[in-house]
Amino acid sequence: MNMGLGLFQEQTLKLVMTPELRQAITILQYSAIDLISYLQDQANENPVFDLEVAAEVASAKAEKPAPEIDWKEIVGNRATGEYGSSKNESTYNPLDYVQQGAETLYEHLERQLGYVKGFSSLQKQIALFLIGNLDEKGYLEITLEEASARLGAEMLEIEDVLSVLQHFDPVGVASRSLEECLLLQLEHLALDDEKIVQVVRNHLQDLADNRYQRIADKIGCTPQEVQAMADLIRTLNPRPGASFSSVETRYVIPDVTVEKVGNDYVVLVNDVAAPRLKINSFYEKMLSQQKSQDEAKQFIHDKLNAAMWLAKSLEQRRLTLMRVTQAILDMQREFFDRGIHYLKPMTQKEIAERVGLHESTISRATSNKYVQTPRGIFELKYFFTSALSTSSGEATSSESVKRRIKALIEQEDRKAPLSDQKLGEMLLTEGIEISRRTVAKYREEMLIPSSAKRKRF
Repeated sequence: MNMGLGLFQEQTLKLVMTPELRQAITILQYSAIDLISYLQDQANENPVFDLEVAAEVASAKAEKPAPEIDWKEIVGNRATGEYGSSKNESTYNPLDYVQQGAETLYEHLERQLGYVKGFSSLQKQIALFLIGNLDEKGYLEITLEEASARLGAEMLEIEDVLSVLQHFDPVGVASRSLEECLLLQLEHLALDDEKIVQVVRNHLQDLADNRYQRIADKIGCTPQEVQAMADLIRTLNPRPGASFSSVETRYVIPDVTVEKVGNDYVVLVNDVAAPRLKINSFYEKMLSQQKSQDEAKQFIHDKLNAAMWLAKSLEQRRLTLMRVTQAILDMQREFFDRGIHYLKPMTQKEIAERVGLHESTISRATSNKYVQTPRGIFELKYFFTSALSTSSGEATSSESVKRRIKALIEQEDRKAPLSDQKLGEMLLTEGIEISRRTVAKYREEMLIPSSAKRKRF
């Protein structure tokens, strides 16, 4: 067999991911909020286009004439000491829309410390040190021995200061354990009788597992009394400092809106919140000038092409979202008309076949996207549910089965709650074939405790 080197030509086809195609895929999977942030970043990199944010609204407000003010009436009211609002006076106060700075737990406790009289400078130093060593839940992170070693103070004095801090608002703050936190709150409510103190100190785990009979045998009372104590303990706050933690509030902006018009539904893509692309007039004029340098014109031309492709990608995203939502609406029409119990099982493959797109494109188009409907705001992924068979041979949605399980549990007798096996049998009488393990899985997904923990004495 002879082997040698040579040059050969071969014609093949292969898929190439161009930067423009990669950008279109990226834009498609962005939610409304992420898309705004992405466009702002692109505007910073590309000087050729600007972003118009609600220009029409701003111009409409600017063109609206200001209300006429009756100065004679205001002067008259001032002379008589009456300052009632007139019919033309605006009730708008810009200070009403200024967000108040959130007070931290340290600031809240430090302010209360200023009202304590009789504290020496050392005691104030100890108090500030202990306040500074509280975690976000309001618990003391260090031991009193460590505080004594760092401050050079006596243990007895540190314990006295801690006792004062533990009666600050919120009650239970500066506790060293969950038991101490609950006992402080019971003491504040004057409900710290001997039996409930025993439950908190020795039987919290049994209380969490609803082992009321076991607790009753140990402390010498009835299960009904233990259950009443459990109900009281569950009203207490195990994290007194959590209300002062700064958690960023994230709002959901629907990407698509489904509105009912008569007996039909209309799909609208929410592109109002997204800024609009506008070509910068300076660079547009510079490109049309013949005297401009070739390098500058080439730079502007490349950036202009990038802006135009970005605009095409945005339009493609809008059309894809509209087509996908319309396909979901067509398949889930009974859900929009009659409610959650009529939600049909549906897969991304079925939607892909309807709109003529790849299944991965459907996944990107529905990822982190929300739709506002007459029945509420739902994630687009919500409509893709698995199927369960019925006795009639038809399929029903797993989401509707979950709602049915929840409805049965809400109607049960609390003294004899329904087990997972019993729930499966009740669903079987309604024509839904489901196993006990599937019932338990759906119940846990809805954060509903087991029948043993739902039982009431």
